[in-house]
Amino acid sequence: MTSTTEPCNWIKSSYSNNGGQCVEWAPENATATGVVPVRDSKRADGPVLMLSRGAFAGLVALARNADID
Repeated sequence: MTSTTEPCNWIKSSYSNNGGQCVEWAPENATATGVVPVRDSKRADGPVLMLSRGAFAGLVALARNADID
C-alpha cells in the first residue's frame, strides 16, 4: 500500500450499497497508467492500494462471487 500524491477522481464501488463498507477506485488513473488505485471511502487520507489491472479484475470477480451478509 502507498499514499498517492497525485489527485485522483475517486468513484465509489456500485457494490457498496451505502452501508458504510465502501471502497473507491480511480478509473482515470487506471486508464492513464495501468495501475488501479483502491482506497477505503471512510479514510480518504489513508493508504491507497495500488493494483495492476489483472489484480483489480480478480478483486472485482471475488467481490461479485462473495457471500457477504
